[in-house]
Amino acid sequence: MSIGENTNKHARPKRRAQLNNSQPMPEHITQIHSHPSWLGVEGYPLLPDEQPVSTVRDSLYDLIPLGTREERLIGTAAFLRLQGVKQLGFVYRVWPGASHTRYEHSLGCYHLTVRALRSLLQRGSQGGLEGVAISSIQTLVIAALLHDIGHYPFSHTIEELGPPIILHEQVGRTLIEQGEIATIIERDYHLSPERVADVIDPQKNRTLHPDDELLRHLLSGALDVDKLDYLPRDARACNVPYGGVDVSRLLGSLRIHNDVHGQRRIVVTHKGISPLHSLLHARQEMFDNIYWHHTSRSFQIMLVRAVQDALLCEALRAEQLIGLDDAALLVLLATPTMPDSTRALARELELRHPHKVVLEVSWAAGRLFHRLEALFWDAGRRRRIEQLLAAELASALEMEIADYELLFDIARPEKWEMDVWVSFEQPPVGMEPLMTWVEATGLQPDDLARYEQHQRRIRLVASERLRTQLRNRRHDLLLPTLERLL
Repeated sequence: MSIGENTNKHARPKRRAQLNNSQPMPEHITQIHSHPSWLGVEGYPLLPDEQPVSTVRDSLYDLIPLGTREERLIGTAAFLRLQGVKQLGFVYRVWPGASHTRYEHSLGCYHLTVRALRSLLQRGSQGGLEGVAISSIQTLVIAALLHDIGHYPFSHTIEELGPPIILHEQVGRTLIEQGEIATIIERDYHLSPERVADVIDPQKNRTLHPDDELLRHLLSGALDVDKLDYLPRDARACNVPYGGVDVSRLLGSLRIHNDVHGQRRIVVTHKGISPLHSLLHARQEMFDNIYWHHTSRSFQIMLVRAVQDALLCEALRAEQLIGLDDAALLVLLATPTMPDSTRALARELELRHPHKVVLEVSWAAGRLFHRLEALFWDAGRRRRIEQLLAAELASALEMEIADYELLFDIARPEKWEMDVWVSFEQPPVGMEPLMTWVEATGLQPDDLARYEQHQRRIRLVASERLRTQLRNRRHDLLLPTLERLL
């Protein structure tokens, strides 16, 4: 029986109301101790899959159990909106099966979080959650479910603009701390919405609860359920073999240990080395083949420019983008109040008319690559260079070229974190019971970073009518003009 549970189900609402106004629970019952029931509080089990009230049938995990409180959270308007936000943005224009949404991914992250916590609970005092606050465990479950609640339409695309667009984690904070989601967190979980938001969007001026700081690395970091869900899910949706990871083996290898500095960490046993290695390479392969695909990227930057032009002429305010889904955004960008460039690009997006690649620049190009790469961080200057380039090429070719017909595709440099420790119950001769990933495997984060550096391309894309002419004049006109403008 869970702590605080009343066997009379009809009495539960009254019991919760009484506890809501009571003093904080004594310390000895707010932490996990070795106990087979893994007791929660307030008549609810510690983990929602112990007493599910419903299930969701999922393409990856078959059935995802939901507790009463989780069912309420996914029924909120803010969470239901995620059914209209595609996980991979415009990738479905290339792989039609990739129409899965942030809604499915959020449920998947929640499910893997529950599985990870259960795996750790089963370890008891031997690398498990003994001594960890119950409130931290429940905070992580909620955070996993709501971690993408603030995503804009077409996922990460619009965030590439930078200010005045704020990060989706900050948007999510507002949704979590206000309205019906905040009410559910406060009333049903007896937790602070701010605490949940801090796990998703850590604040520099606030220190997390020590157990929250420990457990949040299951949600964000080198080893997290976010990647464990989206890589296999994306690979399956695209019907490609790149995202395979032995999720069960990796979750089963999780432990909590103190490192050499006495700091608690979530580590993997030596049995987790191989599946974690697979995770790293699955991510790189998905970037190479799916996430950086030239057609999908072209659609993304067309959308970015459409939104940017609408913002600059004040036909659109940044806050209007919050709460939209994919379809609603394209409808908004096509309205008569939008600038001509925005409406033209929105029309091309609807009709699946991507800009085409006319120039690719690799890392080996040196100065040109690095000067183009710098434009990622300065959306205003990138737009000005696009406009100047269009004007100069139009003059040289004696033809009309609209300034939105030439766009730079500059993918964000990825982070390849490897802040993972590996434990050995009986370490081989020459190895220690606890070692860093680099010490245990010999693999450096720079290995993946160098590979990415050589694989990532910066592209200039143009409307299809310009493709042949610009490609034919690439060396004598396009490249010299571009280098001069930069």
